[in-house]
Amino acid sequence: MFNEAEAFSGFSVDDLAAAESFYREKLGLDVTDDDGMLNIHLANGARILIYPKPNHTPATYTMLNFLVPDIEAAVDRLDQKGIEMIRYDEPKTDPKGIFRGEGPLIAWFNDPAGNILSVIEQERRPG
Repeated sequence: MFNEAEAFSGFSVDDLAAAESFYREKLGLDVTDDDGMLNIHLANGARILIYPKPNHTPATYTMLNFLVPDIEAAVDRLDQKGIEMIRYDEPKTDPKGIFRGEGPLIAWFNDPAGNILSVIEQERRPG
């Protein structure tokens, strides 16, 4: 039924101007205003809708994941932009905020509304 329909994901924020500045200036993403909401344009034509919600409550799970070729470099760049990684006791992250357990290397951070985002190191293929 929906296999030919365009689909996109979305989430709320409590301050649209702060979100626009963060996603555009801090993360360097293409952000457009669309009738009082934001569209974040990602690779391969994907987009995320961000909408204002006065009683916004951040989710307790990761809302958006970015695949990166080198997590150390990505975490360093985020740190240089003033973005702090979330340090967890479980799953245990290292002093830089990177989880190095089973599975991919991953680090989490928040947007200004408290939404959880992550950078995940792409699996390196031999060769």
